[in-house]
Formats: sequence, structure tokens, C-alpha cells
Amino acid sequence: MNRICGIQPIAIDGIWNKNEQSGYSIVLRVDGWKEGPFGQLRSLLFGWDARSWYGTDIEESKLNGRTILTLTPRQALEFLTAPAALHLLQLNYSERLHLLRQIAEQLLDCLAQGEFEPDAAAWSAEQASWRMVLDQERQQHWEHCMQQAQQYGFEALHLWPALVINELLEEDANVRACWQELLHKTGESLLMTKVIDEEEWLTAIGFKEDTLPYKLAVALHEPAGRGASWMLRTSIYNTLDEQWYSLAFDSQFERWYMEDADGSRLSVPEAWARTLPEKLLRERQRYIQVLEQEPQTDAHYIMQQAMSEQEAWHFLEYTSQQLLAAGCKVILPGWWENVKSRRLKVKGKVRGALGSPAEPMFGLNQIVQFDWRFALGDSEISEQQFLEIAASNRRLIKLDEHWVYLSADDIARVKKWLKHVHRKKGLSFSDVLQMHLRGEHADWLEDELEEELETEIEFNEHLAKWLAQLHNIGEIPIAKPPALFLGELRPYQQQGLSWLLFLRRFGMGAVLADDMGLGKTIQYMAYLAAVKEAAQEQKLPPSLLICPTSVIGNWERELQRFAPHLKAVLHYGTKRAKGEKFAAAVEGADLVITSYALAQIDSEELQQISWDSLCLDEAQNIKNAYTKQAVAIRKLLATHRIALTGTPMENRLTELWSIYDFINPGYLGSLYQFRRSMIVPIEREKDSGKIEALQRWVKPFMLRRVKKDPSISLSLPEKQESKSFIPLTAEQVSLYEGIVSDLLQKLDKEAPMQRRGLILGSLTKLKQLCDHPALLLQQQTKKHWAITRSSKLERLVEIVDHIAELGERCLIFTQYIEMGTQIQQLLSQRYELDVPYLHGAVPKQKRDEMIQAFQNEELPHVAFVLSLKAGGTGLNLTAANHVIHFDRWWNPAVENQATDRAFRIGQTRQVQVHKFITIGTLEEKIDQMIDGKQMLNDQIVQQSDQWITELSTDELRELFTLRNSWLKE
Repeated sequence: MNRICGIQPIAIDGIWNKNEQSGYSIVLRVDGWKEGPFGQLRSLLFGWDARSWYGTDIEESKLNGRTILTLTPRQALEFLTAPAALHLLQLNYSERLHLLRQIAEQLLDCLAQGEFEPDAAAWSAEQASWRMVLDQERQQHWEHCMQQAQQYGFEALHLWPALVINELLEEDANVRACWQELLHKTGESLLMTKVIDEEEWLTAIGFKEDTLPYKLAVALHEPAGRGASWMLRTSIYNTLDEQWYSLAFDSQFERWYMEDADGSRLSVPEAWARTLPEKLLRERQRYIQVLEQEPQTDAHYIMQQAMSEQEAWHFLEYTSQQLLAAGCKVILPGWWENVKSRRLKVKGKVRGALGSPAEPMFGLNQIVQFDWRFALGDSEISEQQFLEIAASNRRLIKLDEHWVYLSADDIARVKKWLKHVHRKKGLSFSDVLQMHLRGEHADWLEDELEEELETEIEFNEHLAKWLAQLHNIGEIPIAKPPALFLGELRPYQQQGLSWLLFLRRFGMGAVLADDMGLGKTIQYMAYLAAVKEAAQEQKLPPSLLICPTSVIGNWERELQRFAPHLKAVLHYGTKRAKGEKFAAAVEGADLVITSYALAQIDSEELQQISWDSLCLDEAQNIKNAYTKQAVAIRKLLATHRIALTGTPMENRLTELWSIYDFINPGYLGSLYQFRRSMIVPIEREKDSGKIEALQRWVKPFMLRRVKKDPSISLSLPEKQESKSFIPLTAEQVSLYEGIVSDLLQKLDKEAPMQRRGLILGSLTKLKQLCDHPALLLQQQTKKHWAITRSSKLERLVEIVDHIAELGERCLIFTQYIEMGTQIQQLLSQRYELDVPYLHGAVPKQKRDEMIQAFQNEELPHVAFVLSLKAGGTGLNLTAANHVIHFDRWWNPAVENQATDRAFRIGQTRQVQVHKFITIGTLEEKIDQMIDGKQMLNDQIVQQSDQWITELSTDELRELFTLRNSWLKE
């Protein structure tokens, strides 16, 4: 009949199978199936099961011509408990598969009712294990089924519930997270049934609610008085008042009591008392199993164990952790966690009167003696006390009513600290400042200590006042301007002078890092004059100034102007003193001036003298500490070292280190130490704490003021003019002398008209030469226009670099079209910005677009190049606050009109005007005439160069001849 209806009867058998790779499964074997396409049978059997994707997730195979289906424990449970027969198939179950169906139905019912719990005996951190919770009748039925299963060879079928639950956990991320939390609660290497019964374990992991009305714990009590011992006692938690008490048993009255700290007693409720003996015995057994030692208890298993200080420390540090890991409750003194987490701090108080007027000069290498103390929280111990405690091997000490804990690491670190301090016979003042300013231990100890040892330095009254002055320049007494200095110092410059003299007095170097145009040169000249004035008749060794070649002439001119009483010697040029002649050449000088290049070339000569002061102008020239030039300069000896720079750090912290290692050698530690302690945390990790520590560390020896500071702005004029006196290169000198020689030979041979043309032609050639040899020679290639061929071009780049660094803008005026073009190309490539160039050939529309773009503060700009005639009048370029006259027009009115493109209504900042003059040439001589008001009449002012043509041959010879053979090395 079934065949006629199209229903196919098949026999189905199943076994509980264990595979080494895939684990446990139920394997179905089908007989009587009229074979169809592969997979058709499992589609029919599991067409209802969406979780197995309608059978496609079921593993199907063939064995001896029969279809075999392998089901996971969860898949088998769902198949065997399917609620209805499948269409088209009549399934005839074998006896053993029928048994598996019975077990599956019971298992499904338990899961649906939540009648399962973790199996403590089989639970591990690697695998969760579960079991069903059944009443007596159902438990007997389950056990009967398991016995039948064994007859069929189904071993470990009792694992089926745990396997199904774990399979479900793996499929549900939220449930799996709860399972992992459960594992975490029980511990990584948990087999807690060794020390805790199953009920307590289920309570400990939160699976079952704790229904006991009390809790027991092991409590450590500190000594009650002098000579008393630490005590380990059993404590009981009263759920009625939510307090812990010591547990006691009164043998006389056969009663349990709860005692508070004052000795007052409360009776333990009778219902609690019935369960206490069993609970106490279990706690004792657990203690023995965890620690493998017998606790000291009374006849009722109440712990009352006296402990020495060493034993108490061991219990606090180690034993308590073992008990907690085993599920025991442990009560420790409330102060323990705070005391344990306190970091040891070193405190040092300076001995003696260092820094007092009686001994003002100490320097960074001065050895400072201290009284050392070691602080833990509010308690302090002296060096002697610490050594005694370390020798006694004590860990817990009571000082001033407070307990102090010293770990083995603390003792080892302090011993290393003291060993190194005593080896150094004290600390240098550099070490002291480092610890005080950074709040960290000195770098020389970093290789010795695995962790930093926090330090706190207490200065004496004199040093505290000194440090306050160092932190706040306003507290430094103002020095009177020296009579030998002819200039007038602005208030901030007088303050800078006082600061330099203050640091000199205490033997410490300085970085004067004022903004460009604030007069670093003036302040150092005033410093030199003040030092000479203070020395009176005492003969001091000369000071040494090292500066870029492009500003040597500037220094010479400024010294003549402001400090003519100072004897300055230039160590420069081909005729400079060498070898043994050097010392005699500088004898009696107040200041020797040389260049960075010669500081390296003539290193042996410069090392012959122990200089009074050694000053680096534009000190960023030694920013790379590894260059031969920087190494040679650091070898020079000097009483006082000063660095002048507007940019103490351009890109990297190594540049800051290099300058500081010059002014105060060793103050920032070695470069390796500085890189490890500061550069890596700041440049790579942006560690804000380290940034603040470095700022505190370097601040005392760096003075930086910027024009935007209100106090500075008030003392500055709205427009500052300065002249840069720049030497010629050797090539320029040769060409210059050739032009002058040719001119002087022809002057007396020409008629008046031709003579005037010859003079004006030569004048133009000399002015072009002073700008750049390629301009005179009409050379065009990039190689020909190298900046090294012109000191003017080098100086221009230095100034514009600094302007770009400040985020400001400049106007650059030149009277030569080709010179302007080359400057434009050079700066455009250098800064990767559009540098406009306005000259007479630029159409009006383009001209207006240039001006509008430059005036737009939101667009990136650094420079605007203009020809003096095209850009000298009628423009508003207030976005710039620097004006550079690359070559001179020699007409003050014309130059001022050009300057007023920036210095006009709408300008909100001070304007800095830079005028370039090649030293020793006709540019310098004509500038002197204008400054000295010689020949300043309307003809000169209005007709520019024409007056030169009327000079006699001797006057022309004096005007044109190169002075002192000034040239660049």
C-alpha cells in the first residue's frame, strides 16, 4: 500500500561514535533507500531544519553501498526529537537508535526547562563541562538509559548534554562571552574542587545564589600594642548589620559569639550555629590543601595563629593571594593596599651654605653634599635608618604610627642609588638641577635602575632664592648699563644683560634666543663692556666670538659704533695669524672674531687660549653635533659660554641638545641618554609629561622674547632699521679690483663726456658685482647662480629662512631685473611656494592679482620680490612686516618710499628693515657719507648717482678702492 501511495519505507540505524579529529558524533546508517541523486536523502530528512541549511551542512558519505550521515551532538538532538514524521519517507528506527531517541527527548526537556548546571568535577579552563539536574525518578531513568547504552558499546554517552550546550555556546557570540567570563571567574588553571566543594564553587562563579546567612573569612590583625604579635583569626560576616566580627566559642556556656574590636560580644543565631562546625572544618581543610600546612586552631577549628613581623609580611604579600585564588575570603588591614602601592621617593637636603654671597661661584660641575631621606607616603626614614632596616631584612616597619612597607625591589634600588652617589662623592649641581627640574632621577643612574626613582631636592635658603631668580628673570637684580657702552639699552635688553651677567657669576652658560631684530648683538656687546668695566685693572683673557662669515663685517661695524673702547681683533682672511704667532696677535684684545669655517680649520690655534667668554652667533650652525665643526668648537676652553640664536631648535630635539651641550657640557646628559629619556618619548610617542619635564629642564638657561610679547612691544619703535655688512667672496674681490684698476687707468685719458659715461658704467658693474658675480658676467645657468658665490645671497637666505620660521612675510627690493628673477626662482624652489615678482614689465591686471594674493593672510606666502622703481610707490603690502633692500639706491627718500609699502596705515606689527651693504666697497663708503650727512644736498638726494661723475680722480680712487681686502674665506 505504501508503495502505491509513493511513501518509501526505510530502515535507519544509529551509533554513538568517537573520532580522534572531530570528536563525538551520532552516525546514521540507512537501509532500503532507493538511491537517488547525491544529497537527496539528507534534503528529505532535514528539509525542515533551517539551522543546517536544510541538510546541506550535514556530512554525507557512502560505506559498503549504504548512505552514511554524520551528525554533531546538537544536530543529532534536533533530528531525533523532530516533532513530526517526514513526507514521502516512513522511518523504521533500530533498537539502539530508538534508545538514542529516548535519551534525546529527555535531554531536550531538561534544556528547555533549564535543568542543567556546570559539572565541577569535569570543568577546566580549556573545556566547559555540564550536567543535567534531575529529580530522583528521572535520574534513575537516565542512569538506566546509560546502562543500556553501554550494552551497545556507547561509551561516554553521558557527555552528550555538555557537548550540546558547548556547541550552542560556540554558535552564539553573546552566550559564548558569558561562558568565557565564567571561565575567567574560575581561574586560568582551575581545578577548584581540590579545595572547595561543588556547592561553594557554583556559588563562587555566580551560577547559584549564596543562601548562607553568614560568611567566614581569614583575617589578619596588626599588633594591639608594643611587644604584641600579629594575629591570624577566623572572622564571620553578620548579614544582619553587614559587619565583620571575630568568631569565638565560649566553652563554659557552649555558645558561639561574634566579637568586635572593643571586645563586645553578640551571640551567633542558633540556626547559624548548627552549620558552623562543618563549615569551619571545611575551611580548615581548604587552608591545608592550599598551603600544605596546618593552621593553628582551637578545638572548634577557630583560627588563632600568632605571627612574627616577617611572617605577617609573607602572608600579606603571598599567602593571602594563594587563598584568594582558591576561593577563600581574606580580610587584610585597610592600609595595606595603599602602603603596598606607594612609590619610594628620595629626598635630599643640601648641606652647607652653597650659593651664599660668601661663595657665589659654583657652576654645574660643583659637587653638592646632601642629607638623604627616603619617603613612603607620610613617613620618612634617614639614610642610616634605611641601612639598618635593610640589614635586618625587615619588610614591615611602623614609623610615626604608620606602617611602612619596603619591597625587595625598593631596597635594591636605594642601595644602588646610594652606591653611585657615594662613588661620585656627592652629586654635581647639574645632577641636582636635573632631579629638581625634571622630577626624575639623574640620567647617570638610568642604566643602573630598572625603574625611575622619584627624587625631591630641598635647597637651602640661598639656592632656593637663586633658583627663583633663574625661573623668573624679573627677580634678577638689574645691572647698570656699562659706561663703556655708548648705546641705549631698551628695558628688555637691560634685563637680558643682567641675565647674562647673573649666569656668568655662577659659572653657567646661556642661550639668548630672542626673536630676530630684538638686539641679541647689542646685548652681548653690552655684556662685554660690563665684564671689562667690572674687571677694572685686572687683566682678563680675550673673549672669542664665532659667527657666520656673512655677519663678521656687521659685528665689526657695530662694535665701532657702540663699544669703540673694546679692542676687537679679526681672525680672518688670508693674512690671519697662524701657529705660534696666533697668541701674540690676540694679546691685549678684548674680543677676537672669527667664522665657523675657521673655527674648524684653525682649531689648534684657538685651543691655545682659555677664553674669557666664548660666544656663538647664529648658534644653530652647530645643530648637528657630529660635524667636525661642532666637535672642534666644543673642544675650546672658556670661562663662560653663550649661544645667540633666534631658532634654538629648527626640526629635531638633537639640535637643542647640541646647543646645550656647548653652553653647559653634560647638562642634558649624553646624546644616547637624552635620546632615550626625551627624544623617543617626545618625538615618537608625544609624551606630554616628558614635554613638560624638558621645558622645565631647559628653561633656566634659555631666554627667549618675541616681538608679540606686550612688554617687548611697548619698548620697540614701530619701524626698526638695521644694516647687514657683508664681505665679498675671493672671486668678487678679484673682479672688483680688476674693474677699479681698469677704470683708474682710463679716467685721465677720456674727454669729460666719455669720462662721465666710464664712471657710471663702472659704478653699475661694481654694484652688480656686489650682488652676484653671475649678474655682472651675464651668466644664466643654475650652477652659475650658486648662493656660495655671493655672501649677500647667503645672508638673504638666512634671514628669509628665519622669517619663514616665524610664519611672517617680507618684501625684497632690488634694482636689477635679472637679480630679482634669480631671487624669485631660488626662494620658490626653497620653500615650495609661489613667490611673486613685480617689475616694470608686469601688466596691471597681473600686478593687481599678485598684490591681492599676497595680502590674503589665508594663502601661504613668505616673500614678495619687487624692483625698486616698479614697486617703490603706490602699493599697499601690509601683509609683510620685513623689508629687505638687497642693493642700495643711495637715495634715502626713494628707499623710504619702498619701505613704506609695508610701513603704512593698516600695518599692525613692527616693521623690520634690513639694508645689505658689502663691506670695504663703495657701497659701505657711500653709506658712511649719507650717515655722516656729507654732501647731502638736493642734488645728491634727487639725482642719485650723477654727483659721483663730478669727483676728482683721487676722490674716485678713494671711493672705489677696496678697503682691507675684505673677502669671504
